[in-house]
Amino acid sequence: MDLLIPVAVVLASYLMGSLSFAVIVSRLMGLNDPRSYGSKNPGATNVLRSGSKKAAILTLLLDAVKGWLPVALVLSFGPEHGLGVSVAALAGLAAFLGHLYPVFFGFVGGKGVATAVGVLVGVNGVLALATVLTFGIVVYFSRYVSLASMVAAVFAPVFYVFGDGVSWDANATEVFCLAVMALLLVWRHRENINRLFAGTESKLGKKKE
Repeated sequence: MDLLIPVAVVLASYLMGSLSFAVIVSRLMGLNDPRSYGSKNPGATNVLRSGSKKAAILTLLLDAVKGWLPVALVLSFGPEHGLGVSVAALAGLAAFLGHLYPVFFGFVGGKGVATAVGVLVGVNGVLALATVLTFGIVVYFSRYVSLASMVAAVFAPVFYVFGDGVSWDANATEVFCLAVMALLLVWRHRENINRLFAGTESKLGKKKE
């Protein structure tokens, strides 16, 4: 297999991930740049603070799609070009890195939750469902979205490994990529971690005083 093909796929995936839809959607809908208010995080949650639910939902969906699409395309059309699940996993990781460090937006990106979910959906729907359910359970009992996001991210590679032989076959590259995504997602939530320990993190459904 020509090495240039997988390299080109991974690079294209990173560029796709670099499309910061929080900023793009906000501009198209005449809203303020999400990097200028709230948490200054270019993600769906901060876009919601603009008061536009439509913009937030659109951002969420597009951020997820850009994680899913590279993986889905490689798995669907890659085999005829010698590309397998390993390249699909690397493409997903590249899209995730693009979201965190977008070349088109000064390498200032979001936390990557929606894009990570999109990657999981591309890898395996059952894996994505298990991870989303974990998120839902944690957020239901704790009311902390940030905590639920981190716990779900950490459990994703664990679910993948333990799911080997049940709904999918474990692949070392996919395990590595999922683990890297989990670590980076936790790292991007480091400010939330500090607030959790300090008891100042916002809870879901509770208005700030």
